[in-house]
Amino acid sequence: MLRFWLITTCSLALLGACDRSPQFRSTDITGVEYGRSLELADHTGKPRRLEEFRGKAVVLFFGFTHCPDVCPTTLVDVAGALKQLGPLADRVQVLFVTVDPERDTQEALAKYVTAFDPRFIGLRGDMGATTRVAREFKIYFEKRKTGDSYSIDHSGQSYVLDPHGRLRLLVRPERIASDLAPDLKTLLGA
Repeated sequence: MLRFWLITTCSLALLGACDRSPQFRSTDITGVEYGRSLELADHTGKPRRLEEFRGKAVVLFFGFTHCPDVCPTTLVDVAGALKQLGPLADRVQVLFVTVDPERDTQEALAKYVTAFDPRFIGLRGDMGATTRVAREFKIYFEKRKTGDSYSIDHSGQSYVLDPHGRLRLLVRPERIASDLAPDLKTLLGA
């Protein structure tokens, strides 16, 4: 009986040691079958692909420069999370994809994203490319007319890819300030 108890206890301990998956504060979406590619131009006009950022954790957010609330708040919170990381922030790349390529010119995007942090990169494409990338990341966006102008309704989540380029986390906008920095530390092994 003692032998059975010892074998069972040791087996359970070994199984527990094998299950060392990281504990994230954000929603762990490791293994999803989407969010694998992105091809757009950055705010300097340079063509960019997700593969270029391998070796860094990537924080990816979709929005637009005329957004009155979610977009600027999210980018402020992401910038704050990077400040919490200190030197570790050099191993993170923030990408902001515009869902309003009609108004968000290369120049407007450059001015907007770098106002939050000079390391942030704005990405844009024509409407076809924007729609393809949004579909790839399960992002909803829709133009809404309001008088002579318009706004864009859009999904508000951010995504985090690990340094191997795998989509790992979905971060809700209201959780970025509290969850992003600790989750990035976990992903980067710090």
